[in-house]
Amino acid sequence: MSTQERTTDTDGERPDDPIVRVHELEKHFPIKGGILQRTVGHVRAVDGVSFDIQTGETLGLVGESGCGKSTLGRTMARLEEATSGSVEFDGRDVTTASKRELKAIRRNVQMIFQDPASSLNPRMTVSQIITEPMRSLTDWSKSKREDRLYQLIEEVGLSKAHLSRAPHEFSGGQQQRVAIARALSVNPQFVIADEPTSALDVSVQADILNLLKDLQDEYDLTYLFISHDLSVVRHISDRVMVMYLGEVAEIAPTERLFDAPKHPYTRALLSSIPRASAGAMDDRIVLEGTVPSPEDPPDGCRFHPRCQEYIGEVCERTDPEVEPVDGRADHVCACHHY
Repeated sequence: MSTQERTTDTDGERPDDPIVRVHELEKHFPIKGGILQRTVGHVRAVDGVSFDIQTGETLGLVGESGCGKSTLGRTMARLEEATSGSVEFDGRDVTTASKRELKAIRRNVQMIFQDPASSLNPRMTVSQIITEPMRSLTDWSKSKREDRLYQLIEEVGLSKAHLSRAPHEFSGGQQQRVAIARALSVNPQFVIADEPTSALDVSVQADILNLLKDLQDEYDLTYLFISHDLSVVRHISDRVMVMYLGEVAEIAPTERLFDAPKHPYTRALLSSIPRASAGAMDDRIVLEGTVPSPEDPPDGCRFHPRCQEYIGEVCERTDPEVEPVDGRADHVCACHHY
């Protein structure tokens, strides 16, 4: 099935069926202790997360360091085994797929990592790095793999002269272009981009973001874009999901979330975005205290120890449900105040 065929209906409209469904996903890491190294607790990195991603959209994922963003992405790609819950890609459950089924899924689900230098094999040439997924995940002929290689190296802004070089011979931006070409080599439908610009100079970030958007338009890709940089997320995302301590705090269309955030944590994050005008930071929300440990998260709402809109014991006793805001299905929030 061609890219266009799988993403449009008979009227040329984009279908409303999500390509990715995540339901009550959990990833808990055991804590070992004692002489016998028995499990004495768990780090609840991802704790009951549910959301959908529509075909062809970019869902931005933001939150403080340690909130579970990268673990969520890795668990969705099954680089980490889920503790419980499900991740459905195109109707197939990634978390329970057999080795054969997982091979087919991984052809359509690829990942771009934060540090391109460490994600590229230093003993391989660029040509070998980009063609490796094609050799392991497809039955394409050598000539087809070469055609795809030459096509991609041009599309990511490099040239055939670069194919015989090793990763250490490139700048950080060029290394990330190689990593992007590798991720797209098998023509995936869904790409998880885990902070793909955070390790790059500011001058290079815009080039990589524009490249990702151009490739999305060309191949009708669906992205989960993980970042701590809210300005970057606003630039590239159709919707934004905010995580706090392993749970969903808020999900909304990008402009609505930036213009009318409902969760107090979301508002605190947005108020921290640097602004150039004099006095623009006077309304900044400064969160007091430290982020609780995911080993022992607080009862009730996990944000309540730092919340400036605390409304009483219900915040301490009951974990709020993720519910629609103002009756809108496209804007949900987990907060007792709303």
